Amino acid sequence: MTPLPHEYEVALAGAPVGYATISAPGFPDLTAAPPLEYDGPGDAWSPEHLLLAAVSTCFLFTLRAVARASHAEFIDVDVRTSGTVSKAEGVIRFTDIVVRATVTTPAEGDTEKLRRAVDKTAAHCLVSSSLAVPPRVEATIQQAAQLKKTA
Repeated sequence: MTPLPHEYEVALAGAPVGYATISAPGFPDLTAAPPLEYDGPGDAWSPEHLLLAAVSTCFLFTLRAVARASHAEFIDVDVRTSGTVSKAEGVIRFTDIVVRATVTTPAEGDTEKLRRAVDKTAAHCLVSSSLAVPPRVEATIQQAAQLKKTA
């Protein structure tokens, strides 16, 4: 890791109505628009979906680093993140975010070591730590089925 602080920048181009384009040097552009609930077209990345995507990807990338440092092997992760937007304290905001992760270890993997890595990940994810509402992580750890040998 390079020394802190790290700085990031994105650009947004848009008009009074319609879609906007999110860009950053060296990355593919993203088309964004409000979600259906805010009179958007419902066919483009919204700020709400992007926030949940950021939580999901940060969970995975943090898990990779924690698992590597902890020598906790996994072979697959399926992350589904959902969020609820409500009015709280006079402001419309996310009031609940749930990260549901299914993490698969090799057939002979140490599920307890991986559970500790997942718990540590939940506490150290940079994006989640930056939010007013801390995401809840509901993780399932499973072992891959042993492959049957055929004669």
